Amino acid sequence: MPASAYPYQIQPQRVRAEFFRLLPISLFVAAFGAAFGLAAIQKGLLPLEAILMSTTVFAGAAQFAAIDMWGREVSVLPLMAVVFAINSRHLLMGASLHPMLKDMSPGRRYGLLLLLTDANWAVSAQDYQNGRRNLEVILGGGLALWLAWIAGTCLGVYFGGLLQNPKALGLDMVLGCFLLAMALGGKKSPRVLVAWTVAGLGSLAAWKWLPPNTHVVVGALAGGAIGFFWLERKPTADSEEGAHDR
Repeated sequence: MPASAYPYQIQPQRVRAEFFRLLPISLFVAAFGAAFGLAAIQKGLLPLEAILMSTTVFAGAAQFAAIDMWGREVSVLPLMAVVFAINSRHLLMGASLHPMLKDMSPGRRYGLLLLLTDANWAVSAQDYQNGRRNLEVILGGGLALWLAWIAGTCLGVYFGGLLQNPKALGLDMVLGCFLLAMALGGKKSPRVLVAWTVAGLGSLAAWKWLPPNTHVVVGALAGGAIGFFWLERKPTADSEEGAHDR
């Protein structure tokens, strides 16, 4: 089936707008890229290797976990398992965007998902809840975040002493606050509030009692389970006509 047969077509002007929309948050991503670049050099990676890793992998938490396990002898299977566990949330994030992604050709769909991050997914999901279809933020915002991550890695590799510990400046809270703002700005209903609560409690329990980084997956699955079993009732034709008459 030709690409023109799919109804969702990316609009270049909106891609540019979404690029600049997420440009401010990308500055904080660059700060953590610098921290990763410094950590990679300290673990023995060559500058080019660290930069290539950020360019081709583009997965901040997973890259930090991989660096922690790096050494003269690397256990490949445990490394793969840890990276998969951290990035498995993308399975759920991609599934949540399926109502829009199914209207794109497979090549564009999977190419777009290469740039999927927590930040641009949160914006796209919130816009979809508010009745706006926005995959341009995945492309435009993802490019801004990807370029910032690479630039930050380059800074860390060559000027790592400038920002050795971004957490000391509170920069680790920026993305969390951004995602919280996206959640609070979205649709609110008993179903959504219960899903938030269950996901939060599940994440806290996993953070306390399960291995590192599993809290992300547990929280996502717990909240997703609420959404799966608690379906929203679709309005009937009579109720829609009554609302229209009023």
